[in-house]
Amino acid sequence: VSGLDPAQPYFQGTPIEVRLDKSDAEFVDIIHTDSAPTIPNLGFGMRPAIGHLDFYPNGGEEMPGCDKNPVSQIVDLDGIWEGTRDFIACNHLRSYKYYSDSIIYPDGFLGYPCPSYNLFEDGTCFPCPEEGCPTMGHYADRFKDKVKTEFTKLYLNTREAKDFPLWRYKVSVTLSGKSKVKGYVNVALYGTDGNTKQHQITKGTLNPDNTYTAYIDAEVNVGEVTKVKFLWNNNWINPTLPKLGAATITVEVGQNR
Repeated sequence: VSGLDPAQPYFQGTPIEVRLDKSDAEFVDIIHTDSAPTIPNLGFGMRPAIGHLDFYPNGGEEMPGCDKNPVSQIVDLDGIWEGTRDFIACNHLRSYKYYSDSIIYPDGFLGYPCPSYNLFEDGTCFPCPEEGCPTMGHYADRFKDKVKTEFTKLYLNTREAKDFPLWRYKVSVTLSGKSKVKGYVNVALYGTDGNTKQHQITKGTLNPDNTYTAYIDAEVNVGEVTKVKFLWNNNWINPTLPKLGAATITVEVGQNR
């Protein structure tokens, strides 16, 4: 059974006879997309972990793309009916959109086991454990024989609109140069299956010999990394024309460590 944002009102906190739980099937996976409290947030979805695998995309409460203004939301590419539904229950309805996208992307929507979304965001739960990460949605059951704990909470990020999946990388850049400058550092990844746009690694004071690390959610699975593109920019014209380079760039892939 795949629970697509199971309902919170009248169900959360009730006995298991009343609501969906892991005893209802051999394998129960859940996608939580609207789990903020019903009062005052109007969250329609259940917050607690109730399945064998519980996925909390974007933290499970507010989905990216759901905060668009009402007019642009109602005048939707998929039609007025779809747009109106999204305006009323956008977070709640994201669950089935992620699920349908997951059918097309068997390697997408990797869920990282983690105690909380904050820890996932700051990279504590990266990369995937030895046995790998389950994938949210249609292919979650490929992981059913590897579930070890009573409840497994899994976190991931998605895009604002379809295609929704993102692939997580850890990128560390050690700078080289003569003097510290202000500005930002961007990196793009190139690989056997595609390349990413530029992602910002750091911004502010850039010190040569320092290492800066960021976790980037890329819009494409690049496959085997073949090349990285490094770009830095200081935000204003500097008459001394400072030079800055990358001594090393390390890329770690979440999926296969």
